[in-house]
Amino acid sequence: MNQPANDIRSLIDLVQRLSRDIAWQEPYGPGKWRRVQMLGHLVDSASNNHQRFVRAMLQSSLEFPAYDSDGFVEVQSYESFPAATLLELWASYNTLLAHVIERIPVQSLQVQCQIGADAPVSLEFLANDYVRHLTHHLKQILPENAL
Repeated sequence: MNQPANDIRSLIDLVQRLSRDIAWQEPYGPGKWRRVQMLGHLVDSASNNHQRFVRAMLQSSLEFPAYDSDGFVEVQSYESFPAATLLELWASYNTLLAHVIERIPVQSLQVQCQIGADAPVSLEFLANDYVRHLTHHLKQILPENAL
């Protein structure tokens, strides 16, 4: 799965280039998370998806708990964590995910993965959906029209 991996690497490069222009402590919209909290959410997403991808490659099917994004962001207090450190973690974690995604064997692509109460989807769908999710949230963090 080279395309999702390449897309992740391109997004990492873009965010790193533009990171100095991001107002990390500002909400991305009225009543929304601060950008640093959204970045923390993306670290959580990388962590959850890393486990999903690896476990699905090791099993014939996967059942994984749902992810409470608001709860994760709240208990980890990302708003009080240095954005630069969080950015390094996010970039490193996504570099690993690109590496993992590239190594998903063809025979694992159709492994059925059930996340919480959602309908089962293939591992291939999860990997592509991860990139869609990442892109969606980076549009909320990055300067307008950067993506």
